[in-house]
Amino acid sequence: MTDSRRRWWRVFCSSLAALSATVAFVGQVLAHSGSLGANAGRGVAVPTWLFLATGGGVVGVSFVLSSLATDREFLRYVHEYRRTVGTTRHDLLVGLGRAVGLLGLVVVLATGFLAGRSEFPVALLADVPTDPLRNAAILLVWGGWWAGLAMSSYLVGNGWPVLNPFRTIVGWLPSLDRDLPVDGGWVATVGLLTLIWVEVVSPLADAAQLLATAVTLYGVVTVLGGVVVGDDYFTEYDPVARVFDAYGRVAPLTVEDGRLKLRSPGAGLQTPWVDSTGDIAFVVALLWGTTYDGLVATAPWADFARAVVGLGVPPVFLYPLVLAVGFAAFLGVYLLSVRYGRRIADTTLDSAELAARFAPSLLAIAAGYHVAHYLGYFLNLVPALANALANPLSPGQAFVFAIPGWFGLASLTFVIAGHVLAVWVAHGVGYELFPSRIQAVRSQYLLTLVMMFYTMTSLWIVSRPYEAPPFL
Repeated sequence: MTDSRRRWWRVFCSSLAALSATVAFVGQVLAHSGSLGANAGRGVAVPTWLFLATGGGVVGVSFVLSSLATDREFLRYVHEYRRTVGTTRHDLLVGLGRAVGLLGLVVVLATGFLAGRSEFPVALLADVPTDPLRNAAILLVWGGWWAGLAMSSYLVGNGWPVLNPFRTIVGWLPSLDRDLPVDGGWVATVGLLTLIWVEVVSPLADAAQLLATAVTLYGVVTVLGGVVVGDDYFTEYDPVARVFDAYGRVAPLTVEDGRLKLRSPGAGLQTPWVDSTGDIAFVVALLWGTTYDGLVATAPWADFARAVVGLGVPPVFLYPLVLAVGFAAFLGVYLLSVRYGRRIADTTLDSAELAARFAPSLLAIAAGYHVAHYLGYFLNLVPALANALANPLSPGQAFVFAIPGWFGLASLTFVIAGHVLAVWVAHGVGYELFPSRIQAVRSQYLLTLVMMFYTMTSLWIVSRPYEAPPFL
């Protein structure tokens, strides 16, 4: 490391220490908000507005510190840092991963469709439970896949392209290799919002047969899409594959030239890969989807929903309407922040180009909120998941881990950490785009304010106690 890099590294560490002190203050404020369980958000010792403002302030402080404590050389060094941590027997690992993915699909379909069926002559098949804490389909999809594997994609690295059983099946079939006359980003965006809506309004987390049916329908659509388009279907059109790919760009591990390499967290977000308005919409949809999923499980939402339905709005329209309006609002606010940020920066760069380059930074926010929302859920279900997988057709008595009350503070910390990483990524992108340091900083003024708003919204949702969404 050169003397200049060492100097900036020392300045950066000092700034990080100052930021940590600020986070510690947030921790002292938030420590009274309780856990994310039944009592979360009750007995707050300070006004709610204070810890929300403090969390937003951390994001603002991180923007100031990253602006003052870095230069182009240091940012380039952090972004381009790579260290080879090992080599892999690629074919062996890929084959093993595909086998695991296919086996997981078989378990989900078998234990889903057989749950509660008593007409089978084989006694073992009649013992598949419907209890969500004992049924392997429910636990594997929600605990092992959407909580555990999704978290590993941004905390470690994206393994879904290998594990994806539908991609494996498509690889065995002939492909038409057709190009669809639509933007893949918008197709994936509509697909993602649809999946979020179905997950929220249907009892997929409790009904094993319904869950197996949904997996089957998704699998049929995915395989048909893969046969028509080819492997590009999974990189362009498949919403689930694109979610894992997007999360994987946050991860510190990546595969380059057949080698496993360590990089700085979020470094994959600074490499240009968002190409269209549809891609921008997908990133925003992923961010809004995680927010919406938590929002509808809060008491204020329940009060709002009952009031709106009381005014005559049919409950069947309420959830998709709010999902669509919220997405449009998130997307509009982001695009406006970029447009006016362009004016403040006084640049000739096009707003569409700036929106595409800064959009990936929002994924760090989505990842922070996802881990805050699902880590406790995953740890709680680990014993039940292990019990169900040990004997999927006839599991024993299930038990779960009790999450301690202080875990609510850890979840809130994850939210803030994700937003701070988003500010850092946006800062690096700004320095790549603009020749002037002041332009790079000015371009992020409004974007940072938007991130602060996202931070306070996420903190508010995470700090609320769970309440079942009404009218479902």
